[in-house]
Amino acid sequence: MPLFEIETNSHIIITWAENEDAAREVVHDAYPHDEVVRLTKRPRDTWVISKGALGLTNTTLDPCMVARECLNRSAGDKVNAIRLYRMETGSDLDQARKMIESNMVMGW
Repeated sequence: MPLFEIETNSHIIITWAENEDAAREVVHDAYPHDEVVRLTKRPRDTWVISKGALGLTNTTLDPCMVARECLNRSAGDKVNAIRLYRMETGSDLDQARKMIESNMVMGW
């Protein structure tokens, strides 16, 4: 059964359906007041949502998010995470150490 991406004026719906008409029926049943803006049959049976497309990758405004991402990329290696944090933010060694260590305590 194909996977469809259906964009309405209020939602983006991902669903399996036999054909486009059945996919439109899914929208009508779930959101009867929504208007279908775009309906696309996906080429594969998996769906990936890009965090960049949603605007979730801009972590420069939240130092904790940057520190947690550095810890994640370094697999918890504190020294490597501090190095990554310094490269990402331009922080000095002491600031980077404090950010990484405080996030390690919070359970990054």
